[in-house]
Amino acid sequence: MQSGYVMTVTQLNEYVAGLLQRDVLLRSLSVRGEVSGLKRHSSGHVYFTLKDGGALVRCVMFRQDAMQCGVAFSDGMEIVAQGYAALYARDGQYQLYVKTVTGEGEGELYRRFLMMKTRLQARGWFDEAHKKPIPALPHCVGIVTSQSGAAVRDVISVARRRFPAMNLLLCPVAVQGMGAAEEIAAGIRLMNRLKRADVLIVGRGGGSLEDLWAFNEETVAEAIYESEIPIVSAVGHETDFSIADFVADLRAPTPSAAAELCVPEYDTLLSTLDGMRETLLCAARTGLLRRRERVNAIVESGAFSAPRHALADARHTVLDAGRRLDAAAQASLAAAVRMCSTLSGKLEALSPAHTLARGFALVRGKDGAYCGSVERLSPDDSVTIMFHDGAAGATVNTIEKEQRQNGEKKAEL
Repeated sequence: MQSGYVMTVTQLNEYVAGLLQRDVLLRSLSVRGEVSGLKRHSSGHVYFTLKDGGALVRCVMFRQDAMQCGVAFSDGMEIVAQGYAALYARDGQYQLYVKTVTGEGEGELYRRFLMMKTRLQARGWFDEAHKKPIPALPHCVGIVTSQSGAAVRDVISVARRRFPAMNLLLCPVAVQGMGAAEEIAAGIRLMNRLKRADVLIVGRGGGSLEDLWAFNEETVAEAIYESEIPIVSAVGHETDFSIADFVADLRAPTPSAAAELCVPEYDTLLSTLDGMRETLLCAARTGLLRRRERVNAIVESGAFSAPRHALADARHTVLDAGRRLDAAAQASLAAAVRMCSTLSGKLEALSPAHTLARGFALVRGKDGAYCGSVERLSPDDSVTIMFHDGAAGATVNTIEKEQRQNGEKKAEL
């Protein structure tokens, strides 16, 4: 049922704001709490949240007060903020307007962060010797983050702009809340088992210390330390630091910066390749020209021409020796021919045929053997008498043997 008076939203907010302004306690108070989600705006105003174990309140410190503040507070610190509580009528948001800040030490989350950092640093998990190099031209870039967050959109946008054909492999995980650390660690190990990515980007967008706390858990640090794939940590904004940043092989201030570190610019690569190609061609041409000039200088030098003259002299010597050898061979051959002719004449003069032509004859016995003595003949033997122009058969009638006694011949019948 509608009452008699209807207020506008502006009237309602202004009325509540007036109630808060008139409250004596709220006009000047001090609030203790842990700083979270600190942001320093370009205008100079500082925005943050104060929280304790049960609640939180949004705070703003205007530029003039921030410039006069002597305490450099940050996320995780416990402070006492002095100021007043009021309602910002336009947004209908109640907040604490801080005038001054007093430091109260470190907050619980920040203490846990420092303890974890000290413990893991003592184990050597932050050592430079453990850092792996980031590949200059990866075949595939893996991303371990939330599939609905701004971080994955930033990484994909930068990667597509720099290298449109780059392979991207997303492993979606929770990056905030209960169980987020276990999911991140499991995602890193899954990527290592798949062995498809050459480098991993692990991170998320900005947030308060508790929003980023999953990346401060030891289970995530252990997965990063054991990873065989190089990991680039990209957690929050440039001013945010996490345990994952110290363990990772490389820290990027933002997810977009991580994409720029992992994904090379395609046009720059092409330009570099073209420059290298031109450099190689120029070096090849210069090298060939220098070697050609060196060869020409050697050819034209006296040291090179001296062997050439020596070879020419040796060639003439060899040709002259060849001519002398041919002449000597011809003379030797002619002498041999003449000697053969002389020996042939002598042999012809001593041949049996020539002897027979002078009137001599040869006697062949009945057994066909030549008879050189009458001892081989008997009366009535048939013999063959060989002349130079034929043969005649004959019969032995008598045999006369010559006997020499006292220098006289004696015939025997």
